[in-house]
Amino acid sequence: MGGNDELTELLGRAGLEAVGERRVEEVLPAPVAWRHVAGWQTEPTVTVADDRPDLVAELNAQWHRLASETGVLDGDGVFLIAFSGAGNGSWTRVRLTDGWDLAGVLGPRPGQPEFLTLSLDGDAMVGVTTEEYAVWLVVVDRLRERREAAARAAAEEAPVDRAAAWERLFQGPKPTEAVLDAWADGLSLNPATPKELWPRLAGRSGYGMYRALPTDVVDALLAHPDWKRRVRAAQHQPNITPEQWGRTILAERDERQRWLMTMVAADRWAELPEDACRRLAADPSVRVRSEAARLKGLPASVAVALAADPDGGVRAAACRPAWPHLDAARREALLNDSHDVVRARALLLYHQEHPMSRPVFETLSSPREALEGCLLEPGLAARLVRHGDPAERRALAGNPRLTPDLVALLGEDPDADVRFTVSERADLTEEQRAGIRYDFDPSVRYHTLDWVVALHDDPDAMRRLAASSHPLVRRSVARARHLPQEVVERLAQDEDRVVQLFLAESCDDAPAEMLLRVWRWWDGSLTVPDRPRGHPNFPREDLLRYADDPSPRMRRLALDDPRSTSDLVERFSRDPSEEVRYRAAVDPRLTVVAAARLLEDPYDDIRSAAARHPRLPARLLTQLLRSGGMETAARNPALPVEVMRRMVDAFSPVDPAEVSRGEVVG
Repeated sequence: MGGNDELTELLGRAGLEAVGERRVEEVLPAPVAWRHVAGWQTEPTVTVADDRPDLVAELNAQWHRLASETGVLDGDGVFLIAFSGAGNGSWTRVRLTDGWDLAGVLGPRPGQPEFLTLSLDGDAMVGVTTEEYAVWLVVVDRLRERREAAARAAAEEAPVDRAAAWERLFQGPKPTEAVLDAWADGLSLNPATPKELWPRLAGRSGYGMYRALPTDVVDALLAHPDWKRRVRAAQHQPNITPEQWGRTILAERDERQRWLMTMVAADRWAELPEDACRRLAADPSVRVRSEAARLKGLPASVAVALAADPDGGVRAAACRPAWPHLDAARREALLNDSHDVVRARALLLYHQEHPMSRPVFETLSSPREALEGCLLEPGLAARLVRHGDPAERRALAGNPRLTPDLVALLGEDPDADVRFTVSERADLTEEQRAGIRYDFDPSVRYHTLDWVVALHDDPDAMRRLAASSHPLVRRSVARARHLPQEVVERLAQDEDRVVQLFLAESCDDAPAEMLLRVWRWWDGSLTVPDRPRGHPNFPREDLLRYADDPSPRMRRLALDDPRSTSDLVERFSRDPSEEVRYRAAVDPRLTVVAAARLLEDPYDDIRSAAARHPRLPARLLTQLLRSGGMETAARNPALPVEVMRRMVDAFSPVDPAEVSRGEVVG
């Protein structure tokens, strides 16, 4: 049963009607709200003994009385409810229906309820929790006022209090393995973590392996006695030299592990020294030799040797990299090879230079690759262009070896996809491209055109192509790092806003006015998260004028103005828009009180930003490091270095013998 179905079913049994669509409510998050009900200092408002014969009815009556008196139930009877299990503990807007029964349904069994109810404004709460011999109903009123007072109290932290808080982090029960994993992940992502701890973090956390570790540390990781550590380093470590790749793979005595390491190297486009390539090409394992054929920068002589390997699978893998270096006799041998795949690959390579006849074409079990890249005999090509099925014509439309007259015919093809493929060709003039009738959907994601990207350093080509009628051509031009001024000016006003977006993301010459215009509807992607706002030409002056803009995206820019103040940061930390509050949460001028308050924001990303704030009180940080935000808190750059060391010691104790040998790698 899906989560929404489970929630709907549970609400129905409890006599609750969901109101409106599911949303993030702008109130205290439910997991934080539970602390007011289940905390060790909590005092119940009403206690109901669990041995009453009318327990469920009494609990329902007491809850309804308290919810009515405190204002949890509004004039329309709508309130917020949260409970463990279905709904993941988040708030849901509900209304009571006839025959409702909260105490009998919202718990592990009737009469053992566990739920929270909150007013829509988030200021009054009635929580119900089951204790050892009774059920507690807890009223918490003036929640906003209490939260503000708690934030102010937390901000009052003397140096002695701070030191005591850090010491308490390591007292009491030993952290669980889940907590230690979270510490390792967080410290691996913490920009302030000392380099000396990186190797030990890499032994525990996958994130730790993504840092470019020192050469000697990488050596130790790649030679670690644990196979899982070695392969994880090979998969993720960015700082592996060709020599290290060669040593690591050749040192694997187990055939399967040597094969997998070679596969990882090939997948990561790693280059190996020539001697290592030769040894892998002579490896007794067929699987290793096949993966060796895929290595980047494979020496020509090694590729040629692999193309003559006794195993057909190895020859098939080596066929393409070896082909340019083979003489006529060796090419002929592959064309007549006993292995079907070898013959098929050699045939396609051969017919990139020699016309393919119709009889040969008709023997192909899968002709698509031939249609896309082979040189076809004129009669065969003409027949396929005129009478081939739509799939064949679409494949042909991108074939760079097709003659201009046949390209022109395909440009008038009845199939829209065929015409569109023709319109992307590199060998068309812009006049010819403009003459093709094609459909273009601005909402569809298209790849940039490789042939345009290859011309990025040619200013004349960029001037010509920037005037193209084809949006994909102009989009591909906009991806250039640098462009002539007149090209930038033209593309900055392009009717296709994706052209402007690509210019903002990729071109260092993009103008400020356009960047600001793009910002109104785009605030960054996964691949280019800092553009357009992080662009060096993005305006930094005169942004305070947006402080009261109705658009949250524009409003948040005001804090980028050099004349903005800490008062504006404080104001924005209370803004009704989550994206404005987030901008305030990452501002170094954020006050300690505001950071403490934002730890209870309804939105995860704001709470996480507040947990990473460098001025967050140690008492709050240590609470997070033990529960409810361990990884994020471990990313806080203000963690004292000695505290970081003790956290690492908790999951990676140092062996004095390893220290003396300089071999501490986790």
